[in-house]
Order: sequence, then C-alpha cells, then structure tokens
Amino acid sequence: MKEIFETKAIGKVKINKGFAIEVKKEYLPALKNIDGFSHLQIVWWGNKSDSDEERGTLIVKKPYKSSPDELGVFATRSPFRPNPILISTVAILNIDYEKGIINLPYIDADNDTPVLDIKAYHLMERVKECSVPDWCKHWADSYEASATFDWANEFKF
Repeated sequence: MKEIFETKAIGKVKINKGFAIEVKKEYLPALKNIDGFSHLQIVWWGNKSDSDEERGTLIVKKPYKSSPDELGVFATRSPFRPNPILISTVAILNIDYEKGIINLPYIDADNDTPVLDIKAYHLMERVKECSVPDWCKHWADSYEASATFDWANEFKF
C-alpha cells in the first residue's frame, strides 16, 4: 500500500469583501452542470496547521466548554490532525463559470487556503438518525441553524 500521496490544489479560498472559492483555469470544465446544487462540500488543506508538531496532535485538551477533559482528535473538527485534510459544507450564492469563482456566504478556512476538491452535496449524504455524545447534543442540528448558533460560547479558545 502506498503511504505517501500527492495532491494538487484545484483552487483556493479567497476572502476579500466576501467568501469565495477560486478554481484554477485548468479545472473550469469540472464545473459543468453543477448548477442546481444549493450546497457543495469543499475539501481543503489545513496549510496553517501543517507542522510535525500539529500533525502529531492526537489528544486535545477540553476544546469545548461542555466536552470531556480530553478528546481524541478524531472526535473533533480540529485542524490539528495527522493529515490536515478538512471539509466544509457550504451554500452557493452564485458561480461565475468563466472566471471559476464560486461565491459563498461563509467558509471556515483562511484566505489562500488550498482547495483539494469540490463535491456536490446530495440529500443522500444527510443522516436522518444521527447520534452524538451528550456533551454536544445541544449544538445546532443543521447547517442552517449553525449560522445563528452561539459557537463563541462553546469553544475554550
């Protein structure tokens, strides 16, 4: 089995007066027939969390006010991971197909973050009967509710 993989950025996150994904020119044909989807899944590289120390973070100390004292990194959405591959579900405001710009209301990535892939979000990916630990059951239960949820009151940093 191959242990080292090569990835290529297909674009980057742009944050200026708003949020956008800027797709590289050679990948513009991949946007064909994406219209009609309201949401996308953006797979991005946590380039600001990519050091040997951060990749070695396997246990995090109480990142959320109501969480256990320690959590394994796989129980979090922390950018500090063995491989800083992150995914965000985003709403589409509009797409400029000629320039390869996908305008978004928000994405939890930094400006110039490399985008590795874009996937259309399908209803079949929604889990109707999802369970979560007691310490996070009070969190927003949908993408839409997340926009107005008081996340600042949840984190310890």
